[in-house]
Amino acid sequence: MRLFFTLLCLVSLGFAQAQKDYLNESVQQKSERMEWWRDATFGMFIHWGPYAVPAGEYKGKDVNGVAEWIMHTGNIPINEYETYVKQFNPTQFNAKEWVRIAKDAGMKYIVITSKHHDGFSLWDSKVTNYDIIDDAPFKRDILKELSDACNEAGMQMCFYHSIMDWHQPDAESKKEYTHQNTVAPDFARYRETYLKPQLKELVEKYDPAVLWFDGEWIPEWTEEQGRDLYNYLRNLKPNLIINNRVGKGRAGMQGMNLYKNAAGDFGTPEQEILEGTSDTDWESCMTMNDSWGFKKTDHNWKSSELLIHNLIDIAAKGGNYLLNVGPNAQGLIPVASVERLREMGEWMKINQDAIYATNSTKKYKEGDVKYTVSKDGNFVYAIVTKPVVGELVLHNVDLKRGSKIYMLGVNDPLKFKADSNGSLHIEWPKELPCKYAWTLKITGSPKF
Repeated sequence: MRLFFTLLCLVSLGFAQAQKDYLNESVQQKSERMEWWRDATFGMFIHWGPYAVPAGEYKGKDVNGVAEWIMHTGNIPINEYETYVKQFNPTQFNAKEWVRIAKDAGMKYIVITSKHHDGFSLWDSKVTNYDIIDDAPFKRDILKELSDACNEAGMQMCFYHSIMDWHQPDAESKKEYTHQNTVAPDFARYRETYLKPQLKELVEKYDPAVLWFDGEWIPEWTEEQGRDLYNYLRNLKPNLIINNRVGKGRAGMQGMNLYKNAAGDFGTPEQEILEGTSDTDWESCMTMNDSWGFKKTDHNWKSSELLIHNLIDIAAKGGNYLLNVGPNAQGLIPVASVERLREMGEWMKINQDAIYATNSTKKYKEGDVKYTVSKDGNFVYAIVTKPVVGELVLHNVDLKRGSKIYMLGVNDPLKFKADSNGSLHIEWPKELPCKYAWTLKITGSPKF
């Protein structure tokens, strides 16, 4: 067995040496590859797996923390956790309905957990039987159905994948993530014979637009391994986008890189939004309540207004918003999530021009106003997040001579005047086209 593994590693090393180096692509090459993602701005995160069965409860008691970590936080042995897999039969799952909900909300891409830390795979993997086809009663390839639905709807399909794996003996961490492992772990063997082959399956079978890694904080994983994996995957699919959790570069929940040239294409702030703009691509992933996976006792829902304001804030700072839903064990997205996404979609139908394919500006806010700029630089969008009485005064826009100011969703131009300092005094309309925030489209440019 050792001889076989040694030969496998040598073959893998030889392949790696023959690979093209994608770690040193030019700024222009990266910009072309990242363009669709930057323009998309808004995506859906989906955390779903056998942890939806206990839904945050173990032995009749609520387990503290997020639902998808219940195997660890509840200290559930592997053989006990596997009983949830045998019960995971989401007969109400409808891929087209999920995609419709996301698209109607204004989302442009979906990122779903192909494998979370519990090690269970949501597709028909040939590397393991611990998957939705071989070990669960459902017997349907979830990732294929979602990929097909996304392709049909013009959405980008993307996959989250955990580097850490609580089910694989060779992947057991040396520290706090042990689950009754009785075999000496061999992480290199796990990486070469399990992790990489599964990722190769995902890329070749489903052609994801993004691979979104997590679980990279375990001591066995290194930046060198992350760089190798990044380059391995880009050689499989050159236009693939990969987050910065592929290596060891991210700085905690703030998610941006600790050092230059860290592996990965974008930063990953978690449950927070950057305080300002960044020269690095970034995406803020956030929940609607407190848990990522479905937890039946978690009713701490954020309001639609807050979610819309988060989207505005992130777009104004030049980032992407990856907003999570945690479907239940039957395969249904919670009603509270659907209701909020519907309201976001209603707002986006009117105001989408200020969100998609826009750029940030150095001075991205002014009081209760957030600014974005069209890609061609011809328009400034001033998104007002609190009601205005009488007139709105803007100081940070240079208006082009003869141009007009419109509120998105209102047909007639707004009345305004410019004072001697160049500030714009805009008469606020009595009837507004939407709730929570309102966008002014101005032909001009930001002053800063």
